[in-house]
Amino acid sequence: MGKTLGYMVTFTTYGTWLQGDKRGFVKNGKILEASEGLEQANKKMQSSEEVTLKKEQREIVRDAILQEAARIGENVLAIAVRSNHIHAVIEGGGKPIDMLVNRFKTAAYYALRNNGFEQKIWTRGYDKRFCFNEKDLKAKIAYVNRHGNGLKIMW
Repeated sequence: MGKTLGYMVTFTTYGTWLQGDKRGFVKNGKILEASEGLEQANKKMQSSEEVTLKKEQREIVRDAILQEAARIGENVLAIAVRSNHIHAVIEGGGKPIDMLVNRFKTAAYYALRNNGFEQKIWTRGYDKRFCFNEKDLKAKIAYVNRHGNGLKIMW
């Protein structure tokens, strides 16, 4: 395996993409098929309502993540903040992914709280996809850029 050029992370807002979801779901890096029973069991275990971000909130989240990345010296190559999930492509070689995702979620959480949002926001965990060559990295950037309000970054 070569040097990691970058990776794409995806994390979801609370309650909007549960295990068992009809669109499929990711667990331990594997895409799994829908399971209505599993989805219903997860809905029953929710401690609060699902979170869907409005346009203004998506902008707050995007700005908070980009500001935190800049503050800690990480290079976000592309980002798309959707109503129920976030995709970000980050240049490889920096800090541990777990720590970065945690910092991004925390920065976005406090930015939303400072703007009156008081619910639980994020699900636990995230998905990561590694890019070991330029072709994979460009494909992930293109994927994120196709998902709406992403930064159009050409690498």
